[in-house]
Order: sequence, then C-alpha cells, then structure tokens
Amino acid sequence: MDQLRIDDHPLLDAVVFLSTWPAPLGEQETPAAVRAAFGPGADAPMTTDDTVRAAVRDLLRHGGFKPTGRSRPASEYLRKAVEKGWLAPDRTINPAVDTCNAVSLHSGLPISVVDADRARPPWRIGICPAGTAYVFNPAGQVIDIGGLLSLHDAQGPCGGPVKDSQRTKTHDGTTRTLTVIWGTRALPGRAAEAWRWTRALLEQQGVTTRCLATAST
Repeated sequence: MDQLRIDDHPLLDAVVFLSTWPAPLGEQETPAAVRAAFGPGADAPMTTDDTVRAAVRDLLRHGGFKPTGRSRPASEYLRKAVEKGWLAPDRTINPAVDTCNAVSLHSGLPISVVDADRARPPWRIGICPAGTAYVFNPAGQVIDIGGLLSLHDAQGPCGGPVKDSQRTKTHDGTTRTLTVIWGTRALPGRAAEAWRWTRALLEQQGVTTRCLATAST
C-alpha cells in the first residue's frame, strides 16, 4: 500500500496525489491546451504576483534554506524559462511534467512530479537536515537541500520545491507519477485551486488520480 506521512510544519499546505497514465509517457503527446500555457498571453485560470512569490519563499525559508539564486523556487525558474524561450509551446518535456509546469507557472506554486515506481514508499514530506544533497540532472550536478522541505522515499529525499532528484525523475516508460503541490497556509485555498486545475487537465488526458493529502480550503 502506498503510504505518506507529512511532518508537522506551521506553513505547509500541500496537495499530494498519485496519477496513473493510460500509456507510458514516451508514447503520449502533451495536449495543445497544456502547451499553450507556455506561450505569450496564455489564458489561464490562475495568475501569480509578488505576494505569491514572497509567500512561497517564506515557506522554503522556514527550515533555514535560502531560496535565492540557483536555489530559487521552481515556479520562479519556470517564469525565466518561458521568458528565455527554453520552455515554449514547441519545447516541452512530457505530458506529466508539462502539465505540472503549466499549473506551477501560472499559480506561482512549486510542483514536484516524480516516477511513483522509482520513488519507493513509504513516502514522507519533511525538512532535510543540514548537509543533505542529491543529484538533480543527467550531468550529475548536485544541489544542497539542507533545511529545505522535501519529498522522501524509502531511500531518502527525492523531490522538492526547488529541483527534483534525478534518481526518481519521470522517463519515457513512466506510467505512474507522484505529485506534490507545495502550497502555503499564507495563501489559503491556492494549493486546492491549483489541484483542481491540475486534475482537470489530467482527466482530459485520460489520467486517473488518487489524492493522498489535500490542502485545506
């Protein structure tokens, strides 16, 4: 049975859910509606601003992590990626990552998505102790996540609101994903709204979801 525990945290308001895809990700295309979210003047049900940005950074700071520079929240990185053209309607990754990136970009909330069969349960969300690090890309680059909220599996931290671990990232053969929407109580209802939008986009792709933890509304 898939198990999840969330450590006590005064600010975290997360949504965690499992998704089962109708076919391996490598055999599916990202829908036009999702790709359009990365284009100029995209029409989205959510918008972000400096208030959201500050609240998310405060969430990440709580354990002592410094969410600045290359360690800024993933949602902020997405904004830059779109501005630079690194992420665009014709430059996407896979349906699972693209869907979460679209919601993260416009909601302003970081979203982690990992392969649910590579990230072995039991799962836990909690703050990493000082000195914790993992490889986050195929080149072997390492990020220090000491003091940062992270998703842990049976082997250790595997995803977070800055960068997910290379060890558990999705791939062409992925058929199940585990997703965390990193919401904050400073923005009541926002994580739940992001979850509703994400679920709608996934259902349009024939994906079934099961929520393991739901943000308060």
